[in-house]
Amino acid sequence: MRLKALGAAVMIPVLLAACGPGRKQETGTLVGAVTGALIGSQIGKGDGQVPAAIVGAFIGGVVGSSIGQQLDEADRRAAMQAQYQALEFGSPGAATPWRNPRSGHYGSIVPGQPYQYSGRHCRDYTHTIYIGGQPHTARGKACRNPDGTWQPIS
Repeated sequence: MRLKALGAAVMIPVLLAACGPGRKQETGTLVGAVTGALIGSQIGKGDGQVPAAIVGAFIGGVVGSSIGQQLDEADRRAAMQAQYQALEFGSPGAATPWRNPRSGHYGSIVPGQPYQYSGRHCRDYTHTIYIGGQPHTARGKACRNPDGTWQPIS
């Protein structure tokens, strides 16, 4: 089971890179997703390492697609934790904020109303990251897997 989940964490960056429109964006997505997976595997403990790695790949791909090079590891970790909290526990329309006081980067994730898709619990979301006061926004959809991980579907 653990190898399947880890395999999924490896495949997410590949799938995300395939969706990027340009070479720089593909590279940022892939690097961000892999970095996110590595960070996530460090955050999770025991059986939680694999779900955290998958969530890390998810948020890493999102932020890596356009601005990943400007975010440091602490930024990614804070964004990843907030993304998971928003998708798993957030009220629809309520922002889940994050901030890295060292870099000054911050953002928020606003989850949408939960819905069912192919028998899975899913949510739309908007993740806005501020760098130098400039907003960078990503919108997407994610569905919760039976093991508690969130998988991007768009």
